[in-house]
Amino acid sequence: MNELSVAFVVLMAVFVLLILALLAFGMRRYQLRRALGTFDASICLLPGSWQMGVCRYADQHLEWLRLFSLSPRPRYKFRRSALELKGWRQPTEEERPKIQPGAIVVILKHEEQELLLAMNFDVYAGLSSWLEAGPVIGIGTWR
Repeated sequence: MNELSVAFVVLMAVFVLLILALLAFGMRRYQLRRALGTFDASICLLPGSWQMGVCRYADQHLEWLRLFSLSPRPRYKFRRSALELKGWRQPTEEERPKIQPGAIVVILKHEEQELLLAMNFDVYAGLSSWLEAGPVIGIGTWR
């Protein structure tokens, strides 16, 4: 084999790996969006550090997964009984380019830590219903 054919084989291998990685990202995104109880939500745990992702309702947790990752495991898990809804607001001018268009910023408290989730208003209504539907403190098995 001459040098040109070796370079061609290496470039083809890199191209095939790139295509496979893109297919894996697409398949993961499709699986996440297809599942019941998932919605697009950017998260901010530190001021100004927004990350795009997908939230998923579980029985006792709200799970947040990175958008650009191949891991099936959530990056953050928030215990449902420890989540407290503080309200929502419109995004600031600094936040608008970092979150999805048309989103509102939802303010939550989880174990004394404030976190912000950016989501559509319809999704916010679902999140508030999910939080309110849990058992009352002192009644039920998880609070």
